[in-house]
Amino acid sequence: MGHHGWGGRPPASEAEARQRIVDATVRCIDRHGVAKTTLSDVANELGVTRQTVYRHFGRISDIIGEVAAQGAESFVDRMIAHLQGIGDPAEAVVEGMIFCVRTIPNEPRLSLLLQLDDSAAFGRGATTADAIAYGAEMLRRFPVDWAAAGVGEDELDGLAEIVMRLLTSLLQHPSEPPRDEAQVRAVLHRWLAPALRAGAVTQG
Repeated sequence: MGHHGWGGRPPASEAEARQRIVDATVRCIDRHGVAKTTLSDVANELGVTRQTVYRHFGRISDIIGEVAAQGAESFVDRMIAHLQGIGDPAEAVVEGMIFCVRTIPNEPRLSLLLQLDDSAAFGRGATTADAIAYGAEMLRRFPVDWAAAGVGEDELDGLAEIVMRLLTSLLQHPSEPPRDEAQVRAVLHRWLAPALRAGAVTQG
């Protein structure tokens, strides 16, 4: 039934259908904003029924999550490029967090994670098992010898959880009055960096 829509070009696969739904959602968000974009808007944009969209995504927040996840892929690539040459684990983590605080609010797809009052939102979603595992994979891409820094492979999930929780707080609940980038960096160097350096000292 829904195949009568899709602009006269039904998707050839499940993957294509999902991607076209994601792309249509981006267009709707550009027009209406994330808070006012509904599943009906997405269906109308594609010329299909709501049920057709439901076959691929259960909720509008699931689609928003996919929109944000696709934006995250290129974001992580840019962050890792930004960190090249920083081999010190404490410095790399601090600068990675500063890069996130500076960049995420200005990234249209990533900022969606901050705007949904839903379980898929950045605040709660950032500490799910999947999000922490993703954070650990991101840390593995840092130009850092974690073993030499005293951080074992089995400890990266724990570090990722702490980083995600701190990052969530910095993004969603900034200080009042606001701290500038240098002040945020100083706080992270004072209270987060020593924990990362302590592991290396213990190993030595």
